[in-house]
Amino acid sequence: MPGPTAPTGQGAPPTGTLRQRLAELRGPAVAPRPLDARALAALAANPGCKRRALLDGAGVDKGALAAALGSPAPFGQSQFAFMRGNAFEARVKADGGTELMRLLHERLGGSGEPPSEVAAPDLTAAGPEGRAARTALALREATEAGGWALLDHPMLALEVAGSPAYLEPDAVVVHPDGTWTVVEIKSFPMIDGSADAAKVGAAARQSAVYVLALERVAEVTDGARVGHRVLLVCPKDFSNLPAASVVDVRKQRAVTRRQLTRLTRVEEIAAALPEGASFDPERSCEDLESAVESVAAAYAPECLSACELAFHCRARARAEGAVEALGRGVRGELGGLTTVAGVLAAAAGKEGDPADPAVAALRRAAALRAEALEGRAVCR
Repeated sequence: MPGPTAPTGQGAPPTGTLRQRLAELRGPAVAPRPLDARALAALAANPGCKRRALLDGAGVDKGALAAALGSPAPFGQSQFAFMRGNAFEARVKADGGTELMRLLHERLGGSGEPPSEVAAPDLTAAGPEGRAARTALALREATEAGGWALLDHPMLALEVAGSPAYLEPDAVVVHPDGTWTVVEIKSFPMIDGSADAAKVGAAARQSAVYVLALERVAEVTDGARVGHRVLLVCPKDFSNLPAASVVDVRKQRAVTRRQLTRLTRVEEIAAALPEGASFDPERSCEDLESAVESVAAAYAPECLSACELAFHCRARARAEGAVEALGRGVRGELGGLTTVAGVLAAAAGKEGDPADPAVAALRRAAALRAEALEGRAVCR
């Protein structure tokens, strides 16, 4: 699949030449792997990684590529976690979504009683394209009706280089005033009213993708407005009872939008590849490794939970002694020091400019460590 264009029509669609080039990179007999909300959210979380941008833009199956490189990633939920998540979602949506609407009204509905009459449009249609069209029609009809409506697993389409990427949020609620709210149901717990910050951040980025897709439909729907506050529903404490919180995704939406726009430059990345480079899993391991290494990566430990190639990139970063392997925070603090060997040499006073704040801090830390070890040795 070619690289995404801007979701609201910015940028020109790729030419046939680019489509052909990306197909060659993917492999002539390999079908493009479609982008989903998780992949788009992961792109937004690491916008500096040209490697992922190109591979996702070309529709390369990164899982198959990682396996061919000898660094398979143990991705995917366990069967138990999958069943638990489905059971929790079914409980939240039981009885026509009564509990879900109560939580939404409590958090976003204002004063008064929770809605007693909620429309539940039938979104059944043939194929993802048909379901996306049926969802768009249901959203327009619900907005015109001026009442509450709950769309269970609607299908949304976000244009990706002239081709739609189909996205399926857990639910979308239409308010009487024409506001559309994304509902994201997760199985991680919300303890004492708050959940794990990293998991909430990932859910927010994923929800921002749905918001962008909904905005495309809202643009052609009179009276519609997509809310930038999404409802996150999780198990309360350690029970199976649902609890909810509101997450503002305006920042995540802006980042995702910028990243999708930046991905239109995938043609520039592809043009810089050496002649004959290909990510076809049928190629030899040496050829694949050479092709992958010809595209710059921006590895960080967070990639381990978001990218199938993370184990390969981590091994490379460690072999090169890159400080990125220690995390973005550490990398930011070290300034111009890019390798672990360079950091150790700077701390030991063998390299580095003493006027550099990072070098000065490292030497001060090394001195304090030596002092502490010396004091401990004296005590013994």
